[in-house]
Amino acid sequence: MIAQYQNSFQLENNLLRQIAIKENQLQIAREFDMLYVAKELQSQLSKLQSRLLELQNPEFAALMSLLDD
Repeated sequence: MIAQYQNSFQLENNLLRQIAIKENQLQIAREFDMLYVAKELQSQLSKLQSRLLELQNPEFAALMSLLDD
């Protein structure tokens, strides 16, 4: 149980770090009018945020898995 909690905690921290990096990259892409790069970064950021939401809310993850089928 403790190992599962630690893995979840590490995964959440990793996702938060990845989200922060993508947000910085997105800000830079927008500042330099890199429209296609910004669009792709926004897509990647949305996916990371969805994964974080699923991790934080298992009921939401179960609901989304029903929609994926």
